[in-house]
Amino acid sequence: MNHPIPSNDASHKTTPIDYDVLIVGAGLVGASLAVALRNSEWRVGLIEASAWTPQHLPAGYDDRIIALNYGSQRILSGLGVWHHVAKQSTAIHCIHVSDRGHFGAAHLTRQQLGLPALGYTVSARVLGQSLQQAVYQYATTQLFPSSQLQHVQDQADYLAVTLQNAEQTRTLCTRLLVLADGGNFALQEQLGIQHHIHDYQQTAVIATVTVSSQKLSTETVAYERFTATGPLALLPLAHQDYSLVWTVPSAQATEVLHLSDKDFLIELQKAFGWRAGRFIRVSPRRSYPLKLAHVHAESIPNRTVIIGNAAHTLHPIAGQGLNLGLRDVASLTEAIGMAQQEGIELGSADFLRAYHNWQQPDQQRMIRLTDSLVTLFSNENMLLSLVRNMGLVALNHFPPLKQWLMTQMIGLHGHQSHLLRGLPPSGTGEKNT
Repeated sequence: MNHPIPSNDASHKTTPIDYDVLIVGAGLVGASLAVALRNSEWRVGLIEASAWTPQHLPAGYDDRIIALNYGSQRILSGLGVWHHVAKQSTAIHCIHVSDRGHFGAAHLTRQQLGLPALGYTVSARVLGQSLQQAVYQYATTQLFPSSQLQHVQDQADYLAVTLQNAEQTRTLCTRLLVLADGGNFALQEQLGIQHHIHDYQQTAVIATVTVSSQKLSTETVAYERFTATGPLALLPLAHQDYSLVWTVPSAQATEVLHLSDKDFLIELQKAFGWRAGRFIRVSPRRSYPLKLAHVHAESIPNRTVIIGNAAHTLHPIAGQGLNLGLRDVASLTEAIGMAQQEGIELGSADFLRAYHNWQQPDQQRMIRLTDSLVTLFSNENMLLSLVRNMGLVALNHFPPLKQWLMTQMIGLHGHQSHLLRGLPPSGTGEKNT
């Protein structure tokens, strides 16, 4: 296995290193951007707090199950990593949406859009390892592992970025700084970046559940069930397993987490019903609090772009978090390719304007959509209940509405970058796989 360009040259201690792009965070989004830029002419650096070796993976490269929509599959294909991920993924052919105890339901299928699948499930570990291997394979990205960004100084024509690890402190100069370090709000606050944060007072309970039997079918089904406590999603895995994301009021989360396996399955069966079969086994449960957080665009410093969860943390009700982050990567890569072709300086006002014109509408649309769905489907108000059930019925009887919603959810709306079309980034000359 090749390795990224070594970053411990003695000359680095006295002479700042100039980079065109410095990426902070080698999580799934930051690593995706590094892969996207691997064959460009730009000098790219990747700063990561962990050791970022196959033996020491970032915390985000865990066994969580991720729902990738069809647009994300195309992006990963354009990045050249999908063929590795596909081997350990499960296709989602249909999505059944219903409201527990009410008449509303909708059935979304791949055939309605003429696609091989609406999305895929895969573990974060598999995706992260595939991205890491791609970065190591090409060895064109300078890696700064086990390093923390300490300070950023705006020098007008570039940013002076101070890093620290266990051995030394160094300053790097870059034209463009990309923050892709998830919810590291402490760093962003230090840089003067402001956020809108809304606590939903809900907690997502995560587990893998097994059902007793499944109907014989070649079509795998994901379920989105709206219950009295909040949304409940089942994402298909191999065999008779599902990844469960059960949203409950935060005040009840501790009680749910401490139920015995038997009692948990009983409560889950009551909440979900029998459409997927009888729940017979559950893995150890985990949880995380749910909130909406997004950056105020006007507070972003010069020569800085924020992508992924660092820019927007969404409720999982629509499964759009990582998918939106990958579209951030696709649009930013497109803007960088345009800059290369048209001689636009990276980090300049013209460059930032092009990226934001492409991606901000997508970000704002997804923020509004997911927040509205939480309000609509986590509320037992009789009027809202009637509205959402009539809306679900309308989806099944008004094809243009269903097609519009499905296009939004699978990520094929808005700016169609090269990556979102499943093509290699513009100007790289790569072949997609």
